Amino acid sequence: MRKNSRWASAAHTLHARDYALARDLGLRRASHGGNNQRSGRVSPEANLMGGFQELKRTVRGVQDIQSLPLPVLLGPFFALIRSPISTGPITSAALSALHSFFACGLISANSVELEIALVELSSTVSHCKFEASDSSGDEVVLLKIMAVIHDCMVGSSVGGFLGDVEICEMLETVLTTCCQMRLSEVLRRSAESTMLSIARTIFGRLHELDPAQEEAKLRAHEDEPQHGDLSLSVPTVASHSQVIDNAVSPGAHGEETKHTEPRRGAFHLLLFPDLVGLNTCPLNRSHISSFADGLPALLELLHSTRLSALTILNATIETCGTRIGDYSSLVVLILDHGCKNLFQLARSDNSAVLQGALRTIASLFETMRSHLKLQQELYLAFSIDRLAAPPLPRSYTTKKHQTSSPRPGTPATSTPTLGPVDTELDLEKGSLVPSRPPVQPARGDTRDLMLETLSQISRHPSFMVDLYSNYDCDINCENLFERLIEFLTKGVYPWEYSSASEAQQLHSQYLCLDMLLAFVNDMAARARGENEAWKPDFESPEQLLQNKSRKKLVLTGAARFNSKPKLGLAFLEEYKLIYSDLSPEVSRTKSLAKFLKSSTRLDKRLLGDYLSRPENLELLKEFMNLFEFKDKPMVDAMREMLETLRLPGESQQIDRIAETFALVYFASKPAEIKTQDAVYVLAYSIIMLNTDLHNPQVRKRMTIEDYQRNLRGQNGGDDFSPEFLQHIYDSIRKREIIMPEEHTGQLGFEYAWKELLARSRQSGRFMMCNSALFDFDMFKTVWKPVISAIAHAFITFDDEYVIQRAISGFRQCATLAGHFSLPDVFDFVVVSLSQATSLLSENLPVHVPNYPVVEVERQSVTVSSLSVKFGTNFKGQLAAVVLFNIVNGNGNALREGWTQIFEMFENLFMHSLLPTRMLQMEDFLGGVTMIPLRGAHPSRSAPRSDGGLLSALSSYLMTPYGASSDNLVPEATDQEVESTLCTIDCIASCRLDELYAQIMQLDSEALVAAIRALEALAHERTIARLKQESDDGASPYSGASQSDGTYVLPYDPAAVFLLETMASIACHTTQFIEDLWPVIFEHLSALLSASIHYSVLLIERAVVALLRLALILAQKNTLRDQLYISLDLIANLPPFVANSVAEHVVAGVGLILQHRPSSSTQTEWNIIFATLRSTISNPEAARSTFNLVASFASEGPGQQITPDTFAGLLSTLDDFATAAGTLIQLPPPKPRRARQQPTADLPPIDRGRKSIDLIFDLKKIIAPVAESAKLQPEQVWQYYCLPLCSSLGRQSTNPCRLVRNTAINQLQRLLLGPQLVYDEANHSQVEEIFNSVIFPILDELLKPQVYLLDPQGMSETRLRASALLCKAFMHFEVAQNRRDADIRILWIEILDLLDRLISAEKSEQLYEAVSESLKNVVLVMNAASILVPPPAAEDNRDERQRTMWTATHARLERFLPGFLTEVVSAPQLAPLADSKHVSG
Repeated sequence: MRKNSRWASAAHTLHARDYALARDLGLRRASHGGNNQRSGRVSPEANLMGGFQELKRTVRGVQDIQSLPLPVLLGPFFALIRSPISTGPITSAALSALHSFFACGLISANSVELEIALVELSSTVSHCKFEASDSSGDEVVLLKIMAVIHDCMVGSSVGGFLGDVEICEMLETVLTTCCQMRLSEVLRRSAESTMLSIARTIFGRLHELDPAQEEAKLRAHEDEPQHGDLSLSVPTVASHSQVIDNAVSPGAHGEETKHTEPRRGAFHLLLFPDLVGLNTCPLNRSHISSFADGLPALLELLHSTRLSALTILNATIETCGTRIGDYSSLVVLILDHGCKNLFQLARSDNSAVLQGALRTIASLFETMRSHLKLQQELYLAFSIDRLAAPPLPRSYTTKKHQTSSPRPGTPATSTPTLGPVDTELDLEKGSLVPSRPPVQPARGDTRDLMLETLSQISRHPSFMVDLYSNYDCDINCENLFERLIEFLTKGVYPWEYSSASEAQQLHSQYLCLDMLLAFVNDMAARARGENEAWKPDFESPEQLLQNKSRKKLVLTGAARFNSKPKLGLAFLEEYKLIYSDLSPEVSRTKSLAKFLKSSTRLDKRLLGDYLSRPENLELLKEFMNLFEFKDKPMVDAMREMLETLRLPGESQQIDRIAETFALVYFASKPAEIKTQDAVYVLAYSIIMLNTDLHNPQVRKRMTIEDYQRNLRGQNGGDDFSPEFLQHIYDSIRKREIIMPEEHTGQLGFEYAWKELLARSRQSGRFMMCNSALFDFDMFKTVWKPVISAIAHAFITFDDEYVIQRAISGFRQCATLAGHFSLPDVFDFVVVSLSQATSLLSENLPVHVPNYPVVEVERQSVTVSSLSVKFGTNFKGQLAAVVLFNIVNGNGNALREGWTQIFEMFENLFMHSLLPTRMLQMEDFLGGVTMIPLRGAHPSRSAPRSDGGLLSALSSYLMTPYGASSDNLVPEATDQEVESTLCTIDCIASCRLDELYAQIMQLDSEALVAAIRALEALAHERTIARLKQESDDGASPYSGASQSDGTYVLPYDPAAVFLLETMASIACHTTQFIEDLWPVIFEHLSALLSASIHYSVLLIERAVVALLRLALILAQKNTLRDQLYISLDLIANLPPFVANSVAEHVVAGVGLILQHRPSSSTQTEWNIIFATLRSTISNPEAARSTFNLVASFASEGPGQQITPDTFAGLLSTLDDFATAAGTLIQLPPPKPRRARQQPTADLPPIDRGRKSIDLIFDLKKIIAPVAESAKLQPEQVWQYYCLPLCSSLGRQSTNPCRLVRNTAINQLQRLLLGPQLVYDEANHSQVEEIFNSVIFPILDELLKPQVYLLDPQGMSETRLRASALLCKAFMHFEVAQNRRDADIRILWIEILDLLDRLISAEKSEQLYEAVSESLKNVVLVMNAASILVPPPAAEDNRDERQRTMWTATHARLERFLPGFLTEVVSAPQLAPLADSKHVSG
C-alpha cells in the first residue's frame, strides 16, 4: 500500500495540471533546478494521472459519451497499462475499467475511430508492464488481461474490426501465458480457456469467408516482398523476473510491430496457417539446451505445451474442420504436418498427451475424413496393429483347433465356432497381408483410449462401407474393412495370457462388440432402404468390385510368389495379371518387371534374391530401367532402389545388382561421375559406408577423410571432388539407408509417412456414401466371424443391455441373410442360437423315464429333467425365444439349420413339452392318435403257444407295464413345478405350432432341406443305430430278441416322432412331392427292408407313412412307377410283419385304388393284388380285403375284371380260399384228440367258400374279356381257363371241408359245363386239364398228411374226385368222339390213379363208387369202339384198339378182377398169354 501512496498525492495532480494548462495556452514555464529534480522524480506518475484529469474535463462537456473518439476515451487507461512504473493493483484497476467499457457497450462496432483504438488496445495488452509485487496479485493482472482480450476478440462486436497483426499480438499474449510453467495452474488453465474461445471465434469465420478470394490474397501476399513474416512466437521459458515484465510481451517485436500497418476489417487467411502450425508442431528439441532445471521440468513443460496445443487444435478442428477442406493452404498443412505430428503424439506414453492426441484425431476424421484417405488408412492400420491381441504360441493354437467332431446329425459345415474365426487366407504359407514390423501391444488405459477413439471414428453409418469401397477395393491399399472386422470379432473373446484386469478386458470386449453390432445395425438399416444413392462422380461400383476381385488375385499371387516364385508367377499369368500389356514396346520381361516393381505385397528379400539370379539378368535390367534416375543424386538413387528390394546375402548376387544399377544410373549422365565403373565403386562404397556408420558392432567409425581416401582415383583414374563425397557422407550419416522391412520405431514411421505422401499424389478421392451396393459382398465376407462373436457375447456376457444388443444383432443377421439370400448365414445364426438354448441333447435316450405328472390349473404337467433345467436357464430361454421368433416367417432362408430345429423338437417331444398338434399321428383307421412315449405292447407278436405258467409269467414281465411303474415315479418339488411352468411359458412364447404350420408353406428348396434334416436325424436313431449295435454286438439288455435270435431294437418314440413329422410335412405339401419323395423313400425303404429288427409301432408308422405318400403318388403321373415300387415293398414284408400292419395296408390300398389312374398294366395290378394278399393273415384286415376284392369280381359298378386284373384277382381269391384251410393246419390243442372242422359261420371259412364261388363266376367274363382283347383261343385257354381250373383244382384239396367240397363241385360244373373255353381240336389242352387240374387233385388226396387233416371228409372228397375223373374223361375223350386222338396213355394213368385210390382207402363205399364210375366209362368207351374186346373169330381191330383193350384188362385185373369181363361181354377172350406182350 505504501508503494501505491504516491498515486494519491494531489501535488502530483496539480503539477500535472499546470503543465497541461501551460501547454494549452501556449505558455512556456521556466523551471528551477530544485523543482526540476523533484519534477523529474514525480513527472511520470503526474503525467499518467493528468491524462485522467483531462479525460474528466472532456467528458463533462459531452452530452453523448459515444460521440467521443474511442482513442480519447481509452488513452489514459492505455498509458497507465503500458507504463512500467505502474504497480499490479493500478494496472488491474485500469484493466477492470476496460472490461467494464466492453460490458457497458462503450466499446462497440459503432464507436468513433474504433480501428485506431483497437490497434492501441492490442498493443497495450500485448506490452503491458508493471512492477512486480506479490505473485497472487500479479496473476490477477494477467487474468484481467485475459479477460480484456476475450472481451475484445470474442465477447463483443468489435472483433471483426481487428487486423491480422492485432490478432497475432493478442494470441501470442494468451499463448505465452498458457505455456509459462512458473505461473499457477489456475492462470494457465484460464489462459487456455481464453485461447479456446478465441480460436473458435477466429476459425469460425472460415464459414463466412470466400475461399477463392482468401486464397488469392494469400498468393498475392506470398508474391509481395516481405520485410518480416507475420507469425506467432511462443516463449516457452522465462526467468522469474521475466514472468512479470515479459509475461505478455512478445519482446522480439518490441515497439516495431505496433507500428506495422495492419490489414483491417477482416480475418485474413494469412493468419490461419500460423495458428494451425503452432498448434500442431511438437516441442522442438532445441529447447532442451535452454532448460537449467533438468529433464523432469523439461518433460513437464513438454507435456503441458503439447496438451495446450492439442486442446486448442481440437477446438479449432471442431469449429471449422468441415470448412478447412475448402482452403487448399490449410488442407496441405493438416494433411502433412498436422496429421504427422498428431500420429506421432498418438504413440506417446503419457496418458494425457495420448488422450488429447486421440481426441484431436477423432475430431479430424470426423470433420475432414473426405480429405484424409491415406492418413486414415495409416492410423487405422497402426491402431489395429497395436490393439490386436499378440499371437498365441503354436502349441496353444494347435490344441485349440483340435476340437471334437460335430455331434451326429448336425452338419459339420454349420457347426459354429464359438471362438475367434480366422478369416485370413493362408496359401502355401504365404500371407495376403504384407509383413508389418511388430508394434508394442496397447495395454491398460492406452488400449481403452485407442478403442474409444476407434469407436468414435467408426460411429458413422457409412464408415464400414467407406472402408470397403476406398481401401478393400483399392489394390494399393490394405483390406482395412476385413482387418477391422477380424480385429473386432477376435476382440469380443477374452485375451489369452492377458495381464489386463477383468474390468478392463470386459470393457474392451464390450467396445468391440458394440462396434460389430453397430456395423450389423447400419447394414440392416440400409437393407430396409435407409441408404444413399451412389454419387455419379465416384468410380462406378462395378469397377470397384472388379478391382476387389483383381486385388484378391494379386494378393493370392503375391502370397504364392513369397512362398515359391515360380508358382506365384504361374498363378499370375494364369489369371492374366502379368503379360496382359504386351505390345511391340512392352516385352514379357518388361511387363513382369513393371509388376514386380509396382506390387507392394511381395517379399523384398525374395524379390532381391529372385532378380539377382543369373537366369534373370535381363529381368533385372528391365527392373532397373523402370527407375527415373535423371538429375538424381547418387545417394537418393541408391535409397530409391533399395526401398524396392533387399540386397541378397551372396556377394555374386549383390555384384549383379550393383553392376546393373551402375549401368542404368550412368546412362542418366550424372554429374561428377566419369565412368560406369565409378558408379559401380560408388554403389559399393555407399553400402559399406552405411554399414560402417550405423552398425552398432562397429566401434571405430569411418571419417570423411577415410572415405575420401578409400575412393581416391576411382573416378576414371581421377578423384571425386571433396564436395561430392562430403554430400554423400553427410547424407548417409544423417539418414541411414534402411531396408523396407527394417523400418521400425521412429524410422518406420518416417518411412511410412514418406510412402504415404508419395502415394497421395496418385491416390483418388475418399468416397463417402452410405450406399447398400457393397453390402452383399461385405456381409458375405465376414458373416461367420461376426455371428460367432455375437453368439459368444450372448452366451458369456451377463449385462442385460449387452444381451439385448446381441439379440438384436442375431435378428438383424437373420434379416440380412434373408435379404441377400444367403441360407448359410441363416443356418449359422440358427446353429449359434440353438447351442445357447441348452435344448440340444448330445445323447437323447431311447427310453423315457417315468417323470412325475402334476395337475396345475386342471392341466396335466410333466415335470421332466429338461423342463426343470431349462426353466432355470434364463439366457437359454431368451435364446430359444429369439431363435424361434427369427425362424418364424423366415423358414425359406433356412437350410442346414433345420437339423438343430428338429433336434430341439425331438428333445422337447421326449420331455412332453411340444404342443399337442405336433404329437399327433394320422392313419387310415382311427383318425388321429397321440404318439406314445412308451411301447404299449411287445415288439413282436409271436404265434400263440401253450407255454404254461412260466411262459405266461415271463411274457408279463417282458411287457413295459410288467414292473410297477407307479412306485418308481419320483415326487416333484414345488421349485421343480415352478421351473417347469416357466419352461412351458417359454415354449408357448416360441410359437412352435406356428412354425410347424409355416413349414407346410415353405418353398421347394427350404422344404427339401427340412425333410433332409428330419431324415438325417431319423436315420441316426434307426438305421445307423442298428448298424452300430450290430457291429458292436447287441447287449442282451439293449433290445428284444425273437425266438429265432433276431435282434430287435427297442421302441424309440423319437424315431416315430421324426417319421411322423416327415410324413405329415410331405403329405401337406403335395405340390413338392417330386422333390421330397426320394429323400423320404430312402429312409422308409431302409426301415422296411430290415423291418424284423425294429419295433412293431415304428414299422407300422413307416407303412402308414408310405401308404399316405403312395396315395399322393397315385395322383402324379410322373411318379406312377414309384407308387408300385412302394406297394411292392409292402407286399414283400415278412409275414409276421405284414400281419401286424395289414389293417393299415388294406385301408391304404383301398384309398389308392380310388385315386389311382384309370389305366394300369398287368404288372401293376399284380403288385396291388400281391399287397392285398399280404393282409389275408390278419382277421380284421382280411374282411376288408375280401370285400374290396369281391367288389372287383362281382357284377356291378365296382367290377374291374380286365385282362390285366384277371390273374391277380384269381390269385387273391385263391389265397382267401387257402387261408380258410390254414385254420385246419394249425396244431391241435391235444394231438390225441381228433381234429374238429370249424363251423361254416367262421369268417375265414365263409370267405373261403365265397372265394370259390367268385372264382367260378369268373368263367362268365372270360368270353367277353377275350373278345374285347381280341385273343386267340390258345391265349384264352392259357391265360384264363386253365388258371381258373387250376385254382379250383387246388382248392379241391383244401383242408377245410366246406371249401373243399365247394371247390370240387364248382370245378365239376366248370369242366363239364358249356362255358369252358378251349380248343377241341387241340388235344394238348385236354391233356392239360387232366395233368394240371384233375390228376394233381387225386395225387394230393392220396397223401396221408392231407387225409389226416379231415379223415371223415376226405373220403367223400376222394369219391367226388374219382367221379369227376371219370366224368371228365368221358366228357373230353369219349363223348367228344375223338377217334383221331390217342388216349391210351391218359386212360392208363386214370386207371393207375383209381387203383391207388382203392388201395389207399379200404372203403366199401369208395370201392362201389369207383366201380360204378368205371362201368359207365367202359360202356361208353365200348360203345364208341374205343375199348373193343377181342372177337372169337378173325380179329379186325386196329392196333390202337388191341393195345387199349389189353392194357385196360391188365390194369383192371389188379384192383377189380373180372370187372371188365362182367361189363363188356366178349365172344371169346383171347388167351391171356397172347396179350402178355402188350400188358403193363
